Amino acid sequence: MTNTIEVFTPNIGDFSDVPVIEIPFSVGSRVEEGDTLIVLESDKSTLEVPSEYTGTVVAYKVKEGDLVSEGSLLLTLTTEAAMQSLPGKTTVPQITSVNDQQTDDTAKQQPATEAASLTGNPLDVDATSHIYASPSIRRHARNLGVDMRLVRGTGNKKRITREDVEAFVKAKLEDSGSGMTAPGLPDWPSIDYARFGPIERVALKRIARISGPALARNAMLIPHVTHFDKTDITELEEFRAKLNSEALADDARITLLTFAVKAVVAALKTYPEFNSSLDGKELVIKGYWNIGIAVNTPEGLLVPVIADADRKGYREIASEITALAAAARDSRISPTDLQGATFSISSLGGIGGTNFTPIINAPEVAILGLPRAEIQPAWDGTGFQPRLMQPLSLSFDHRVVDGVAAAHFLRHIARLLSDLRRINI
Repeated sequence: MTNTIEVFTPNIGDFSDVPVIEIPFSVGSRVEEGDTLIVLESDKSTLEVPSEYTGTVVAYKVKEGDLVSEGSLLLTLTTEAAMQSLPGKTTVPQITSVNDQQTDDTAKQQPATEAASLTGNPLDVDATSHIYASPSIRRHARNLGVDMRLVRGTGNKKRITREDVEAFVKAKLEDSGSGMTAPGLPDWPSIDYARFGPIERVALKRIARISGPALARNAMLIPHVTHFDKTDITELEEFRAKLNSEALADDARITLLTFAVKAVVAALKTYPEFNSSLDGKELVIKGYWNIGIAVNTPEGLLVPVIADADRKGYREIASEITALAAAARDSRISPTDLQGATFSISSLGGIGGTNFTPIINAPEVAILGLPRAEIQPAWDGTGFQPRLMQPLSLSFDHRVVDGVAAAHFLRHIARLLSDLRRINI
């Protein structure tokens, strides 16, 4: 004998009209007690609705994209009568909130060292079996081009974690015969380095292990072109020094990067294709301006984001850059502060160099590089004068932007940095 159980949206706090973002099972699927039946997403967290029973899905009453509130009917299950502790037809399960940090903690239960078969074929599992992974991990896998069926989960109940996905990608990249290497390229050299002298093997830093596969993907799959220019920032540097001399004791120090953020935002509004992402055959042009700032940390490169940079003044941006950079270097940065960038800036002004080619941070379509400014002779019509010249480099995705547009965009930034009054024109 079987019982029919109706599953309703549980208490989700003050939220209502919460979207359904994932339905892990299909009608006829068998579920175990504790399995996630529905995934909801509020503006603060991802919410998993678990099953309190072992049984079979009879019908889903909602679909992905539907909005639900407390008490909404989600699905029905059939269960064996012997499994029921109480008779009846309704259940309101205890909801579980999931975020990236919790998923990462789950991964610590077992090291993510076992990657799937590197043949490029799905693992030997039933094609209809459930893939356990949170929405953020699924998005992460999609961004890396990973088929989740190929990844072996090492978390609780074989849940796929971020480390599992990245271990799989790392193994694919290291395997010269894998399907994720570019076709037509020779095998990666296999060398016994110890034959030629003493060696030492040092583990890659954590962030380098995480970002390495994404950088390799971006460099290989995005047709990069880099355009170079330079601009006279003599007056801008004088203005910067004046602002800092007038600053209060608690005010953050304004740097060239502060001005660059505002100049980039103004240029993005004039050339909106640079504030976009390529999504299949469509270009997603964003109506918000969040600027990523590359920060060097002891563990590797991170890119915190200045959100809504168009709404912030110079001192607020300077203060936010200082705070985010400090949090990144101290490993206190919040995951939300690393998300949502529409364009990025990489500055090497504090180190040196005459120019460089930054790698685009997908899914963005361009990135600005700022090497160190230096005094150079400039002709003023009657003679050469010493001027502080700032080199600029713009790497762009040639699928989205052509060279003429890139030249105009970078020239626009150059004009703004040479005369900030143009920002308001």
